[in-house]
Amino acid sequence: MGSGIAWRLHRAGFKRLVMLDTENPMAVRRSVCFSEAVYDGKKIVDGITGVALQTSLDIEKTLKKSQIPVLVDPSWLTIGKWRPEVVIDAILAKKNIGTRIDEAELVIGLGPGFCAGIDSHIVIETNRGPDCGRLIHKGCAEKNTGIPGSVMGHDVARVVRAPATGIFAAAVLLNARVKAGDILGTVDNKVVKAQIDGRVRGLIRDRLFVKTGVKIGDIEPREQVNNNLVSDKSLALAGAVLEAILFRYNS
Repeated sequence: MGSGIAWRLHRAGFKRLVMLDTENPMAVRRSVCFSEAVYDGKKIVDGITGVALQTSLDIEKTLKKSQIPVLVDPSWLTIGKWRPEVVIDAILAKKNIGTRIDEAELVIGLGPGFCAGIDSHIVIETNRGPDCGRLIHKGCAEKNTGIPGSVMGHDVARVVRAPATGIFAAAVLLNARVKAGDILGTVDNKVVKAQIDGRVRGLIRDRLFVKTGVKIGDIEPREQVNNNLVSDKSLALAGAVLEAILFRYNS
């Protein structure tokens, strides 16, 4: 979702944009995640390039190339140094893990754990349904339901979760077609299987450490879905972020 937001803001003309990430990002839908640049040096998402940086010294040089700097900064120190006008928390950790309302003129929080006026100026609803993408100027986002959105009648079954704590070993590639029961990989020698037929839309990188129950992949049951394009939900949330920025500075 964070990559979709960055992609759309960049397309809309916001070229002074920096993404902060961890040393070992665990993206599931890796084909459309700028965080993959941390491993590969750069990542192109639907025509826009993200470039991994280890320090903030190269931010300006990267921005001049119309690229998105992806800075390894798990403690968000760049926010204090760079003093951006807008901070967007798109971590989607289902809770606020440290974002403060005083970090910028406009702080936007996505999803559960954020309350407008307390830890962010504007909250964006991320739960699928009639309010997905709605701006909240007073109050909080809906609580985490723990149930993924339904796609062709599949919700929990389409999400792949780690059966144990340990190192993930992949047995298939992204975009591979699978059937229910096919082996996707192992975690600590425990088999991970697909629960439905479809295409492997998301799968974390091989050899990453995971904890029991963590989402490590998802299966797309629909035929006509391009996994190399930003998803419909990402576009919706990205549009909401764009609206929030324009509302703040045009009102």
